Amino acid sequence: MIELLLWPLIAGLVLTGIHAYFGLHVLARGVIFVDLSLAQVAALGLTVAILAGHPVHSEAGYWYALGFAIAGAVLFAVARPYESALPQEAVIGIVYAVSAALSVIVLDRAPLGAEHIKQLLIGSILTVTPADVGLLALLYGAIGMLHFMFRRPLIEASFHPHAAAGAQRRAFFWDVVFYMSFALVVTSSVRIAGVLLVFSYLIVPAALAGLLAAELRHRLMLAWGLGSLLTAIGLYASWTWDLPTGPAIVTAFGAAVALVALAGAARRLTLKRIGILASALAMLTGLPLVAFPHMDQPWLDAMEDVAPVLQTAFLDPGERMTRTEAVEAIDKARAELARLSALDQDVRWGKVDMGAEQTERLRQYLAGKSEISAGDQLVLRHLRSKARERQRFGLGVPLLLAGASGLYALLRRS
Repeated sequence: MIELLLWPLIAGLVLTGIHAYFGLHVLARGVIFVDLSLAQVAALGLTVAILAGHPVHSEAGYWYALGFAIAGAVLFAVARPYESALPQEAVIGIVYAVSAALSVIVLDRAPLGAEHIKQLLIGSILTVTPADVGLLALLYGAIGMLHFMFRRPLIEASFHPHAAAGAQRRAFFWDVVFYMSFALVVTSSVRIAGVLLVFSYLIVPAALAGLLAAELRHRLMLAWGLGSLLTAIGLYASWTWDLPTGPAIVTAFGAAVALVALAGAARRLTLKRIGILASALAMLTGLPLVAFPHMDQPWLDAMEDVAPVLQTAFLDPGERMTRTEAVEAIDKARAELARLSALDQDVRWGKVDMGAEQTERLRQYLAGKSEISAGDQLVLRHLRSKARERQRFGLGVPLLLAGASGLYALLRRS
């Protein structure tokens, strides 16, 4: 695991270092989606390079993307003084929508267009090389040094725009410097991490740090720490559950935001509010079960996975035995499929030698093996449907009555 994830982790730390800093500026300027928009403009440049016959990771593709991104950066800098008449977020949204539409049009004319779109969105951070990480570190280090040398006017332009507005030409110059350096960072990052992961690195650590610290220096240190920790968690989840690496890291960032939001909401809850929420939740879960028992009930499905007795209590002895046999058959099929999938991964990574004919047989067997347990799944769905009819009165009605009576009592007291 360490050999495979070491360089993606280092790449994530490098991306965190530069994007967390720019994220603080972006949040201060109120241009939340500027990164997403510039990334999409860079992606448009890359699609034009693909249509012109250049590979995705070629130098020509990079310069195409950088040229388009710089043009977008200059446009944002020019539009900022006119924010009172045309909000900058509107300009950013328009640029993003038009760039995305043009990218689809261009890739529609290119071979493997759908695959290119997927790669632009999720990137390929798992396949990053030491040379890629070294070049990124040098480039971002140079940009970081530039911003450190001119930190006062750049911070003033982002965090104190009214003070900088007195010298219009000077403010416009530093806006151009900020957006052009930002475009260079985004263009370089998108090639490795993809549009979605780059946006997450920019916004999430800076936003969380803004909730937890007041001073700019403390926010930056906290954003670096959070970005690094969440990158490691996303990579570990990707390895453990065999998930796409980029989306797994993005999901880790999203989970962190959700946890912080829930913690903030929990701090403002009183016992009365908790009672009202619990009563309303009981009504909202009980009513669909009573009215539409055969409709999807995700909350009940999740609880039955954790505690199967919630379903088996509503089945007769013969149905319970049938369910047990189906579950055992599915577990055996999944274990065999996991073993063969691990063997397939070892063959792909060169850890196990296997002939071409055997490899193809393994691939075909894996493709068919996943369908073997379809009959057992059908049996489980039939038994679940039977249980739902009985849970309507055994669970749904008590939940509905308890929620309604609790809500009535709490609201009447107020």
